[in-house]
Amino acid sequence: MRRDGGGKQGGRWESLDRRRPTAAVGRLSPNTSSSSRLGRSHDSGMGSIRSPLTGYFCRNCAASLRSARKPLQIRLASTLADRRPANFSSFFYDNHRWAASPRNVSTQPRTTSQPTRGHSVGAVYSPTAESSAASFRQAEVLTPRRLAKIYWQLSKSNLTVLIMLTAMSGVAMSPLPTSVPVLLSTALGTALCSASANAFNQIQEIPYDAQMARTRNRPLVRRAISPLHATGFAVATGLAGPALLWTMVNPTTAILGAANIALYAGAYTYLKRKSVINTWVGSVVGGIPPLMGWTACGGSLLPSQSFELVLPPFLTTLSALPSDALAAAENPLAPLALFLLLYSWQFPHFNGLSHLVRESYAQAGYRMLGVLDPHKNATVALRHALLLIPATSILMPLSGLTTWSFALTSLVPHAIFVDAAYKFWKHGGEKQARKLFQHSLWYLPVLLGLMMFHKRGMDWGSWIGLGEAQGAVEDRKEAAETPSA
Repeated sequence: MRRDGGGKQGGRWESLDRRRPTAAVGRLSPNTSSSSRLGRSHDSGMGSIRSPLTGYFCRNCAASLRSARKPLQIRLASTLADRRPANFSSFFYDNHRWAASPRNVSTQPRTTSQPTRGHSVGAVYSPTAESSAASFRQAEVLTPRRLAKIYWQLSKSNLTVLIMLTAMSGVAMSPLPTSVPVLLSTALGTALCSASANAFNQIQEIPYDAQMARTRNRPLVRRAISPLHATGFAVATGLAGPALLWTMVNPTTAILGAANIALYAGAYTYLKRKSVINTWVGSVVGGIPPLMGWTACGGSLLPSQSFELVLPPFLTTLSALPSDALAAAENPLAPLALFLLLYSWQFPHFNGLSHLVRESYAQAGYRMLGVLDPHKNATVALRHALLLIPATSILMPLSGLTTWSFALTSLVPHAIFVDAAYKFWKHGGEKQARKLFQHSLWYLPVLLGLMMFHKRGMDWGSWIGLGEAQGAVEDRKEAAETPSA
């Protein structure tokens, strides 16, 4: 059997299968002893390997076999086959040693007159060949624009933006008023703290990020900047963030920001390779930014001497509103509800993601539930998806953050999210994990938007002109009920 191959000369390959000999092979030897010797030499050259490539030879080899009187040593089709055992890692880390016809190689390379199996003519593997400067790409000059892009990547921009928005949700839900300088300082200070924590995290995980496909393009892994440069950036942002929060906002918010840097860059990064508790520590880190926004407006984290619970209207005949905004800001249930929202949300979000990339985590040596116990990983995700229902639909209206209508409208995203977590727990496949992760991306902003829409004391009707008309009707009713003097 013949077939045309590639190459400049249109090399042809002939089959020398012993079970179905062709006419060319039959003319190789007039007696059966030659064919038996050919079979023995084929077995001796290939061992016990039975590959589809072992029965094909180039045209030159087939011609030499026809004219040969002595049995030839059968070799692989590729001219790069070397009898000496090579280190497996050398094929990945020593690619620069594959040189075309090196001048300083003492061993005589086995070459062919035409390309074979895609290899170039005269290509040999030389462990002693030195890498030249031409094999490396010249480093880019760190212009201000490129340096800003590297800082943006070092800060994990998507994560930093999410943390800053969750901190702003605490400011938006606070019943106390705030000023524009405080609002901007809180946003910038939180972003600087997040950038510092992420930079310190990447500095410590350079050898592990290099082993995962999704992180091997980070700046420190590809050596866009030096670790010393990255450390300077992390220290500068780590000092500027809490300092800005201390001077422009208040000391409580600054302490929370500094504590978040220590937890993420210290405890969380260390525990990732030690214990599965790292997921719970990371969830605490994600729950702190809403508390920073809450305290930035003057809200209290600890309970005061007395605080009021806002019950549904059908359960009480008293006023459903706290006595004043200051009393509502001192209610400890409000920051607890904000913290639980971000804390519990991260388990379905991260556990679904960790299930998808569990091979990379295992390769880097990270101790994640998705690697060590996939079923428990799905169970924890479902547990916290269910915990989000009382933490938001009950605790937030009870603390006075939202009206009780939020408890009804929030049931729709809760039901979709819990259904995705349940399917992930029941089936445990990558399809269900990806669906849970995708649902977590829209679930959090939708829930924060509903909280803003149902915020207690927010008169959205005045934005479209309905609030003033309603207020005028109430003023006329009060004037009619008040007896004239």
